[in-house]
Amino acid sequence: MILEHAILPVRPGSESNFEDAFRAAQPLISRQPGFRRLSISRSIESPNLYLLLVEWDSVETHTEGFRGSADYEEWKELLHHFYDPFPVVEHFTTVTQPIVNLTSRA
Repeated sequence: MILEHAILPVRPGSESNFEDAFRAAQPLISRQPGFRRLSISRSIESPNLYLLLVEWDSVETHTEGFRGSADYEEWKELLHHFYDPFPVVEHFTTVTQPIVNLTSRA
C-alpha cells in the first residue's frame, strides 16, 4: 500500500465551488482498480489549502492506472482549474504502523 499526498492550493474565494466539484469527482477515483481510501481535509489556518490523502495498492495503480484513464480526464476538467499553483503530488510508503491513543476521547 502507498499513500498519495497533495496539498491543494485552491484559489481564494472558490473553496465552496471546489468542495462541490470534489464531491462530484469522488466516484471517478473511488471506482479505480487499486484504489483503497481517500480523505480530504481543509486547513484551519489557511482555509484555501486542502490536504488530499489517497491510499493505493501501488504507485502504478495511481500513476499509470488512474492517470491513464478516461475518468482522470474528467477529474481534471472538474478540479484542476481551481488550483493556483498546481499541487505537487508525492507517494509515501509506511515506515511504522500508526499509534492509537485508546484513552483519548476527542
